Amino acid sequence: MDGNGRWATERGFGRTWGHREGAKRVDEIVTECCRLGISYLTLYAFSTENWNRPSHEVTMLMRLLVHHLKAMDKKLLRNKVRLVAQGTLNQLPPYAQRELARVIRTTEIPEPKLNLNLSLSYGGRQEIVDGVRRVAQKVLSGDVKISDINESTFREYLYQPLFPDPDILIRTGGEYRVSNFMLWEIAYTELVVTNVFWPEFGVTAFHETLENYAKRQRRYGKTNEQIVCEKQC
Repeated sequence: MDGNGRWATERGFGRTWGHREGAKRVDEIVTECCRLGISYLTLYAFSTENWNRPSHEVTMLMRLLVHHLKAMDKKLLRNKVRLVAQGTLNQLPPYAQRELARVIRTTEIPEPKLNLNLSLSYGGRQEIVDGVRRVAQKVLSGDVKISDINESTFREYLYQPLFPDPDILIRTGGEYRVSNFMLWEIAYTELVVTNVFWPEFGVTAFHETLENYAKRQRRYGKTNEQIVCEKQC
């Protein structure tokens, strides 16, 4: 969800204003995903690299996170949304950890319409390293054989093993990079980059990216002829 700061700066506001406006778009997009029947949504809210930002901005972002968590639990339940989170969550301030844990517990419903995953203090490389550590521990304890480790079994040690690989990755703000996001999971994900900054990325822009995705042919290494034949046969 990129471009909050640049959006605010271009309009003569402080970066804080951009983050506050961006938080409003989260509510809109989550609500629209529920309406469209989208089952899984991951939002890249704060990366491991974002800790390098000025301390006052990091503090503001943590407080803004808590503010919206306090207000969102009832709406999430009303829309049958289950919240989970991924990342090095122990690095979050204790007050943010407590509020996040509370909303996760509150929304732990059996059959949610939408599974909403917040990436907080998250890095794709760190996720893979953490997964390797967990596998290594299992090997050392004798619970797993090295010969049993493959793509499927390794996936079980990622942060959200029950989430399917993303169909589409939407990058707002016009930057052509994935910025250490879900490096394992996006191997065959379709990328859509839009120049629209996140505070302006409303429902209309969301539908435009979905329409862009719908026109694509996902081949997973196969030829176009094979895909056509599979659809027709």
